[in-house]
Amino acid sequence: MTKIVGLTGGIGSGKTTVAQMFKSFGVPVYNADDEAKILMQNSDAIKQEIIHLLGEDCYKNGQLDRSFIASKVFADSLLLEKINAIVHPKVAAHFDQWCSRQNTPYVIKEVAIIFETKSQHLFDFIITVTAPVETRIQRVMDRDQKSKNEVMSIIKNQLPDSEKINLSNFVIISNKLTEMEVKSLAIHNEIVNKLKNY
Repeated sequence: MTKIVGLTGGIGSGKTTVAQMFKSFGVPVYNADDEAKILMQNSDAIKQEIIHLLGEDCYKNGQLDRSFIASKVFADSLLLEKINAIVHPKVAAHFDQWCSRQNTPYVIKEVAIIFETKSQHLFDFIITVTAPVETRIQRVMDRDQKSKNEVMSIIKNQLPDSEKINLSNFVIISNKLTEMEVKSLAIHNEIVNKLKNY
């Protein structure tokens, strides 16, 4: 049975960079946020539920308007819960199908909000990637052309790193790439060794 390792961290923490490192070690990686966007774009059932919740403006010319949705849900925690309730079960089912096709000792599921959705029990190990808040804000502003206030509204809906670290098996500080690679490989080897003794 393939074990599941959760890879999490707040927006701009560097978790996707870490995910690429684990891929280079031969570990299959499932990016839950990317798959959620694909399902929100391509699933008619999900589209109808999102439009019912947030209105027709969620899709412009048939394309998912992520900026519009973010402006709504990150300003209203109840709406955020509701959209998560629409999307997350579909992503979970898709992940289960994907996972059943893998034949490695473990896979990584990259998820921004493991602890926020109280889904930590679904993972055998959890890795949290962390970086200073100012670094994270700047990264997201540069990457997504968002304002500081927009980034802060997302961060406020995510648990503080200190809480995530306390609930995690492993922590990677996102700073120098060489240090991140060394730490990621050490964690990979430790997980493989632990799984031999399961």
